[in-house]
Amino acid sequence: MKDGISVSWIDGLAFETELNGHKIILDAEDNVGGKDRGPRPKPLMMVSLAGCTGMDVVSILQKMRVEINKFNVKIEAEVTEEHPKHYSKMHLIYEFWGHDLPMDKLEKAVNLSQDRYCGVSYLYRKAMELTHEIKVYDE
Repeated sequence: MKDGISVSWIDGLAFETELNGHKIILDAEDNVGGKDRGPRPKPLMMVSLAGCTGMDVVSILQKMRVEINKFNVKIEAEVTEEHPKHYSKMHLIYEFWGHDLPMDKLEKAVNLSQDRYCGVSYLYRKAMELTHEIKVYDE
């Protein structure tokens, strides 16, 4: 199975791509020659990770018949000082809101995503330290 994309230069430091029928513009900040017309590429790595694991967790919890009112995935990342600057660590914070949420099932869903289903987590673990925690709020 193959997957692929094409990224086309617009002008300056801006590029455009289309993913799943959605256009995305990438650009740099003004102070480095961009025009700030879109997100930077590196933070999209965090978006990919949060989206991948988030979708897994919601799907797994639905199959377990766990009803959540709200769900959020935050990522805190450490960036190296030297070039090429890259993420050396990402810490995921899974935030759940609901009534009497079963922690054992939340942990199982998160662990299944991290250890078995999320391809982004799998790849990132080969390049950096990945850690996570779960926070539950009664709502």
